[in-house]
Amino acid sequence: MTETATIPRAVSGVRPTDPASAVPIQGPVQVQVPEHIVEIVSDSGEGAQKAGQTFGAISAKMGNGVWTVEIIPAEIQPPARSPAGASGIRIRLSSSTVTNMGDEADVVVAFNEQVLYSRIANGAYKRGTLVLLEDKWRDDPQPEVREQYAKAVAEYRENGLAIRELPIEQACLEVTPTPRRGKNMFVLGMLCWLYSRDIDKAKEEIAITFKRKDDEVVDLNYRLFDAGVAFASEHLERHWEVPPRPQEETAGKRFIVTNGNTALGLGVMASGMELVSMYPITPATSASHYLADVYHEVGGFIHQAEDEIAAIGFAIGASYAGKTACTITSGPGLALKTEMLALAVMAEVPLVLALVQRGGPSTGLPTKVEQGDLLAALFGEPGDAPKIIIAAATIAECLHFMIMARRLAETFRTPVLLLTDANLATGVQPYERPEPTPDWLAPAVDQSEWDENIPPFNWDPETGLSPRPIPGMPGGQYILTGLAHTTQSKVAYDSDSNQYSSQMRSRKLATLASTLKPPLVHGSEDGDLLVVGWGSTLGAIEEAVDRARADGHQVSSLHLRFLSPLEPGLKPIFARFRKVMTIEINYSDDPNAPLITDDNRRRAQLALLLRAQTLVDVDCWSVVYGHPLQPGMIHQVLLQRLSGLKAAHNEGAGFNQGENTDVRT
Repeated sequence: MTETATIPRAVSGVRPTDPASAVPIQGPVQVQVPEHIVEIVSDSGEGAQKAGQTFGAISAKMGNGVWTVEIIPAEIQPPARSPAGASGIRIRLSSSTVTNMGDEADVVVAFNEQVLYSRIANGAYKRGTLVLLEDKWRDDPQPEVREQYAKAVAEYRENGLAIRELPIEQACLEVTPTPRRGKNMFVLGMLCWLYSRDIDKAKEEIAITFKRKDDEVVDLNYRLFDAGVAFASEHLERHWEVPPRPQEETAGKRFIVTNGNTALGLGVMASGMELVSMYPITPATSASHYLADVYHEVGGFIHQAEDEIAAIGFAIGASYAGKTACTITSGPGLALKTEMLALAVMAEVPLVLALVQRGGPSTGLPTKVEQGDLLAALFGEPGDAPKIIIAAATIAECLHFMIMARRLAETFRTPVLLLTDANLATGVQPYERPEPTPDWLAPAVDQSEWDENIPPFNWDPETGLSPRPIPGMPGGQYILTGLAHTTQSKVAYDSDSNQYSSQMRSRKLATLASTLKPPLVHGSEDGDLLVVGWGSTLGAIEEAVDRARADGHQVSSLHLRFLSPLEPGLKPIFARFRKVMTIEINYSDDPNAPLITDDNRRRAQLALLLRAQTLVDVDCWSVVYGHPLQPGMIHQVLLQRLSGLKAAHNEGAGFNQGENTDVRT
């Protein structure tokens, strides 16, 4: 019989769980589990993220489903040993495919006790979560540090965490005199022992991680890793095995392991685009770092501009010259690019803009996740500036949608905005290795002779589309302008020209919409509740919906990838459910908050859009906690809404404040 840590009570933030499922701290040497969630939490600069990324890559290459989430403080150099300075990573590894960060962690390695407070506040742990805690602070020369350490450890134990104090840094000192710079690989060794990882694969991954370092550095990290393995085997009583995914999930498939920003870079290269112009901005910057390393190998050029405005101007100029270019940014960068983006709309110059969303407004939460830029992307320019907006929901889609974005931009002669976010940007997941095909690549620049009888904006009145003359085409010269213009690209202020050109630019979206298929419903085609999402919330929403359906609830979901134009058929789909709601990571008013009524309530961004487009009373639930949504959190929301629907049905009355209007017809 296996003993487990049983805690009589829990505090707010340490979520209770069934004692029978608590993390075992004694008993058999090895236990097989279907999945585990691990965190490494430290001060900034201690390498926790690199250790976790390496551990995730090792696990993925061993056949596990993996999802990682980086824990990044908002400040560049936050105070050491402070809750606000918590930095690190979460790794969810499983015997099945995983698409989100999961709920509470099973095991945590903490480099100091203070950083755990912020994770507890985020609901990251449960009763029985095993914490492997660096114990050097217990004997720190400063009395206040010793007091902080003793108080925190007592508090954690009293309230549900299984604390294991370990001399991690002292053990590192036996290998290196600078353990702060090597502790992460030592911890990697501990985790690889703890989870029965393949040592050879682990060392291969270490070599990849430090491929730009000399042999001496790689050898030191090998020795730190080996010391971590030996330390764990000596100090920890048990270890776990998470078996690989079933063969039917992986047979005949080849997988790659990247984060979303690397996938964006791969998509840029796979699309045949030869230029990315950007200004560094969190959390988009690592895409440029990756491209700077490899882009030249496929003939690409990355341009770091002096600011965001210059970056998009450079990209528009390159696109006008004949080869569609890309710019990558985040929310504050989009704000600076709006005038140039409107120029590309008016001048009908193809452009790809990848928008890696973060918390706002203003500088906001630069290292945290949010889906707050949808309305800015749609309506950020003065006047009518229609453009195509798509949103990736998975890391693989970051790659494939970049290819699609280039093709759409050229076909419809317009900017295409590809929305991702910090969750996708930094998350790591294995996904099927794509097999490139020639039709992914941009065609050669057309330099054939242009028919001078065809004007530069020869709009088809049905589709709004027009062929595009390219600079260098004999007879294809024309003056490009951002002013209102005629089909001949002549500046025109007359009423008819402005009305007609506006119609043609808008009609392109209708033309694209006519080629789209209705979105697929996850679950039954009808029922009590339909949840609509977009972007990186896909995995968490579907996992929560599956839990509710397993309990017999009539709830389904659908996930939108096209946001401008919206995918067709939404109103008939909505009509098959008693209630429709969105779940998003952006702000909306709590309907029960003081002074909030159904008339003045501010709703989440997709909900607002869907209400306007479908005239259906779409409800919403959203938060801006700054971290990805957990399936358990969403599951509780679904149960509450379903309970409300049932109560309203039994009473024969609707919810107050727009929460229960039956949309079926």
